[in-house]
Amino acid sequence: MSADQDYEGGKLKIGDHWNAISIIAQSQNNPLKAIAEFVENSIDAGARNVAIIRGKEKGDQYLKIIDDGQGIDDFRYVATHIGDSVKRKLKEGGVKGLQGEFGIGLLSFWTVGETCTLTSTGKSGQTRNMRLVKGNPAFSLRDVPALFPGTGTELHITPLLPGLRQLSTDKIQNYLASELRDRIAKSGVKVRIIDRAARRELVVEPRKFRGRLIHSIPETKSPLGEVYCELYLTEPSGENAIGLYKLGTRVIPDLSKLDEFSSSPWNSNIIEGIIDASFLKLTPGTRDGILLDEAYESLIASLAPVGEALSQVIDAQKKAEEEEASKAILHKVTKALKEAFLLLPSEEYYWLQTQVKQARPGKDGAGNESGSGSGTLPGSGDGSALTPGILDPSAAPEGDASDTLPVPPNPDDASFGAYIPEESPGESYNEDKQRNFFEYAGALFKVLISPASSVIGVGETKKLHAIARDKSKRILDSGVTFEWQVSEGGGTLQGGDSEFAEYQASEEPGVALIELIATQGEQTCSATAFVTVTADLIPRGKAGGSGSRHGLPGYTFQRAPGELWRSKYDQDRSLIIINKAHADFIYASRHNTAKLKYITKLYTKELVLANFPEATKEELLERMVELLLYTEENLK
Repeated sequence: MSADQDYEGGKLKIGDHWNAISIIAQSQNNPLKAIAEFVENSIDAGARNVAIIRGKEKGDQYLKIIDDGQGIDDFRYVATHIGDSVKRKLKEGGVKGLQGEFGIGLLSFWTVGETCTLTSTGKSGQTRNMRLVKGNPAFSLRDVPALFPGTGTELHITPLLPGLRQLSTDKIQNYLASELRDRIAKSGVKVRIIDRAARRELVVEPRKFRGRLIHSIPETKSPLGEVYCELYLTEPSGENAIGLYKLGTRVIPDLSKLDEFSSSPWNSNIIEGIIDASFLKLTPGTRDGILLDEAYESLIASLAPVGEALSQVIDAQKKAEEEEASKAILHKVTKALKEAFLLLPSEEYYWLQTQVKQARPGKDGAGNESGSGSGTLPGSGDGSALTPGILDPSAAPEGDASDTLPVPPNPDDASFGAYIPEESPGESYNEDKQRNFFEYAGALFKVLISPASSVIGVGETKKLHAIARDKSKRILDSGVTFEWQVSEGGGTLQGGDSEFAEYQASEEPGVALIELIATQGEQTCSATAFVTVTADLIPRGKAGGSGSRHGLPGYTFQRAPGELWRSKYDQDRSLIIINKAHADFIYASRHNTAKLKYITKLYTKELVLANFPEATKEELLERMVELLLYTEENLK
């Protein structure tokens, strides 16, 4: 046949009409979708009330859908015009608000049950019904005598298919709430589900999305019609999805299942909502898909700016979550470090100590009357409060300025004595009496020795401090007696019944085990401490010899891909900078616990390096192991 030869033509015809009808009837694979279509027919008929009834009669389960909308005038036309919907003609004539257009919705009963009886009263006032049987091309019509003809339509399907006998009313309710969300909301129809076997009645409420409505979505335009976006930012969940709708009816539950929307931001698990495009063309058989034609291409183009806006929202949300997570990590790390400092020799970790808050005027740290005690530690200069964390937020590293976190305030630093609350001028003793009951310490629960481990030279002395706490870790200031003793090793103790004791080392190296017993009434607690006596001490660093004391630094993130450093300390701004592009950080970030431990190790490394600037690498490693041991024990 030559290229320019004319082809013979003609029109496609259905060779077997009943076979075509059977294929159409069985193309709907979702019985819930079929039920939704029946309800939509009621909404299209102007119904204000729809009842879905499940029950059992004569041993068979049935499903009824009853509405009070406009009835059917011509049953014969409905039965003999499959694929020729009256609604399509009405929409072509300018009628709006109708969803059906294929004229095949009634055939969906094949996926629900065996027989379908449709009863309705038309404009003439005559009540008639039509009976259809699955797999049978015949239909039957008859008049139904009624003393008081009603309005609306009743669809009765029985018996239900075996696989649907366990279909719960909850599943029907949840499906309709999502599938017909906007149709129910805009029409104002009341849809009830009545289960007579379970004696339950449910009302279908349009699905309400969780989270915060995103207002920053740009106006969506398409030359083919309207595109409506209603999207919410919510908590991460695998169930979150953006549904694709047409005129209020869901056609695709998850937009990201389409290839063009299978990437971020559409497949993120923190956004849910709907996108409704009135111009989409549905797949007639299942009515739960769309044709990937020029209408779909127009939708893709119109949603491009929406995707960009959503990406910005997601990035901002993730950054905020990272900041919150970083604050939580910082709180846990600093809390664990302060517990570690409580158990380590303060003079050896001189640089790491923080100040005690200003003591109450007229009272010392123990609550006794005194002169002008400032409540500061030796070596703190003029006693002014040091600001831990960021000194100049504007000087944060480029790229992640918002990740910079200040060190949280330390209202109760147990390492350096009981917390003494600040008082504003004019605060009276009576006002102090009104403190909340839970601010007072409870019964003895635990006792610690500070430091719990220390190293001193032969013949030297070491001061030890007993710290008694209640179950909430509040310090007990009175009512507790102490008993100290050297249970193992050499050396002697002075002040054996006081809160403080002084250990005198022997002239020979060794390890001394100090035991403490604290008693409050019938409650007794014990604690131990080790003092290593040596003739070869690890050098004691003092922050480069300046003698100044700093609060625990904050930390910030910086992206440095390809660089090998994990962290570094910025002394001028009292910040530990963590390389969030390092492979180890990425690996540890897979789990919150691993990330917490990783940042703790980096924190410990930088603190040891800053605290012992003149130590050898072996001594630094020893100090790091020491600090990690006591820190990770309190890392919760």
